[in-house]
Amino acid sequence: MYLMRDSEPPMKKNNLLKLLGIAFVVAIVSTGIFYGLFVTRLTSSTGGKALLVAAHALKPGVVLQAADVKSISWPGPDLPKGSFSNPSDVVGSTVFDPIGEDEPIYSSHLANPQGGGGTGVPEGMRAVSVHVTDSTGVMNLLRAGQRVDVQVVVGRTGSDKNETQVRTALEGLRVLSVSLQPEQGSQGQNLPVVTLLAKPTEADVLAAADSGARVRLTLRNPLDQESRGGGSLSLSTVMRSSGPTQKPAGKSSSPLQNPVKPATGPGPQN
Repeated sequence: MYLMRDSEPPMKKNNLLKLLGIAFVVAIVSTGIFYGLFVTRLTSSTGGKALLVAAHALKPGVVLQAADVKSISWPGPDLPKGSFSNPSDVVGSTVFDPIGEDEPIYSSHLANPQGGGGTGVPEGMRAVSVHVTDSTGVMNLLRAGQRVDVQVVVGRTGSDKNETQVRTALEGLRVLSVSLQPEQGSQGQNLPVVTLLAKPTEADVLAAADSGARVRLTLRNPLDQESRGGGSLSLSTVMRSSGPTQKPAGKSSSPLQNPVKPATGPGPQN
């Protein structure tokens, strides 16, 4: 009996530890379930932000109608970049890339008068690539979205018939992309390529210049909207142009260089 009484306390202690362990596990599981239900209910009650997704699979060329999209709740503080929340922002746009059912609708999927899907070409505009020469320094400064003037250079020095001439053919064109990797142009030279946004008539000018002349770019200040136009300029005209007029030596009107002459008049009386 004495031995049995000595063994009872350790058994009770072990049972107590087991019960505490089970209670601890149950508490953790209960807390996790409660937290999940609480967060779900809180999210559903607040509704989050509305995110537009495709109501069904959409093929390229489809003009979006209200029935083609639906809104779902987005729990994050901000919507994904390029997405939409209001159906009126996408209705009337044309699907540019295929969109799967329940897939978020992004601006890169759509073409509209403001932008051509992922191409960035608005309605009525053209993207034209030109091979740029003699503009290495400017090329290192160019970024998408900047504006440039396009200079066309023809001829070579050495004879009157092939005299170098330059003309600013187009002004204020927006840069779509810049590729510093040299690419062989129509004249056999390996040159960097710049893609510009142009009107259809401007696109023809760029194509002609890229095919038969050298193209240079001048970078504009973002706030500069001035258009100066003008004709072509030849090298001989530049050489004949007069520089700043210099005054002949000794003719300066500065009082330091022209001392005051003594006054003339009758001499002293004797």
